[in-house]
Amino acid sequence: MAYKIVPELCNGCGACESECPSRAISHVEKLYTIDADKCVECQGTYDSPMCAQLCNTDACVQA
Repeated sequence: MAYKIVPELCNGCGACESECPSRAISHVEKLYTIDADKCVECQGTYDSPMCAQLCNTDACVQA
């Protein structure tokens, strides 16, 4: 499974994008999205998905 960013909850801070080891997170202006084909839930890099850990608005959730 992959993670997704809920646009209504995302405040556009960008904390998640720089920590994504598979570079699955991108943005246009302040709209962040996760490419489900690239998302590996940080397996092999972190113990759990870093986007969900870093998100202070709980916008990064399992798809």
